[in-house]
Amino acid sequence: MTSTTPTVPLRILISNDHTLRRLLTITLVDTLGRGAFFTLTTLYLTLIVGVPPLSVGIGLTIAGAVGVASSLTFGHLSDRFSARRMLLWLHLLQGTALIGYVLVHDLLTLIIAASLVTLAQQGNASARSAIVGRAFLGEDRVRIRATMRTVTNVGIGVGTAVAAIPLAIGTAFAFQLTMSIAGALFLVSAVLVRGLSAERVDARRTTAEVTDADAAAQKGRSPYRDARFLSLTALMGVFGIQFGLYEVAVPLWVVAHTVAPDVLVSPLLLVNTIVVVLLQVRMSRGTGTFAGAGRAMRNAGVLMVLACALWAGAGWVGGDGWGPVAVAAGILLAAALVHSLAEITSSAAGWSLSFDLASQERMGSYQGVYGTGYALGAMVAPAVVTMTAINLGTAGWAILAVMFGVAAAGVVVIARRAERDAATV
Repeated sequence: MTSTTPTVPLRILISNDHTLRRLLTITLVDTLGRGAFFTLTTLYLTLIVGVPPLSVGIGLTIAGAVGVASSLTFGHLSDRFSARRMLLWLHLLQGTALIGYVLVHDLLTLIIAASLVTLAQQGNASARSAIVGRAFLGEDRVRIRATMRTVTNVGIGVGTAVAAIPLAIGTAFAFQLTMSIAGALFLVSAVLVRGLSAERVDARRTTAEVTDADAAAQKGRSPYRDARFLSLTALMGVFGIQFGLYEVAVPLWVVAHTVAPDVLVSPLLLVNTIVVVLLQVRMSRGTGTFAGAGRAMRNAGVLMVLACALWAGAGWVGGDGWGPVAVAAGILLAAALVHSLAEITSSAAGWSLSFDLASQERMGSYQGVYGTGYALGAMVAPAVVTMTAINLGTAGWAILAVMFGVAAAGVVVIARRAERDAATV
């Protein structure tokens, strides 16, 4: 396994490391397609195809469950087989399945297409995390994941902007053409995956070496018997519900529970993208140690509690005229900023701990388990945030604040104990 020196500036690291440049390029091409596709999906299914919204929800929920299983499965497979080859085939599957959405006409075909897309997407995430865990060491892993996250937001932002074209045209052909092009981008990425260094990212290649690798993986501790790692996975999965909070609850809250104009929803989502692009890498610095990850997660917990208070506070502002509207809008923008800062600091802490607490011999299995926590969080997030913030108002926001605070505190305890254990070795 090859590692890089943490003190090397990121710009120079990217310039000198072919594997890293290729991973970032793949990420950019993928997210351009994702941004365009997922902006159009729900509208295409409901407005163009005529699938009832309830059926769309059912189909995507079933697909989410498939994604949970996929994260686990491909994490384990990444320890046994070539992660590079799996990444290639998963890209081919995802691209084909995305293009296949143009054939969806009812709930059954939606479940098939959405499940294949989610299987490939979550499998890709597990395999890619295993690749980063193998190819790099120490704080470089966190810096690289942060850079990939930044590239992801840039790609999704550009893809979302491109999706405005078929939305403006409004025809079925415009939707289908754009969605097909988005799927084709994943086929392009499959070609790029072939250029990854097998020596850096794959398991050993010869039969004897593969046998040795399997034996080492069997000797490495299992993530299912690693109580500390399972606790980390569960706690970060709970904290990860904040993604669904931003994507699902915030738009509903702004429109139905505040005096702010509905059009503010778009700028609030844009704030998140801008913050991640500008600050994710910078605020990930210093999180490559147990102590640094613990501090970052502590800060994330405080920020998330404050964000919940601000989101709730925006709903307290009432009255007519520009004054109350301006106050509510200002509070919402502040909430968006604080929430986004909580997101990027918690992400950095989670990346660091998920790599450093994992068994190097079973990195794929560990990353698959860790990804499952987020997948489960994403699956239950819409129901959780709707039943709390939207249905209960301020009391619901308080419940969420406590939930995020407790989850963050639990991760801080794990980081501190890991630091103490490392010091005694």
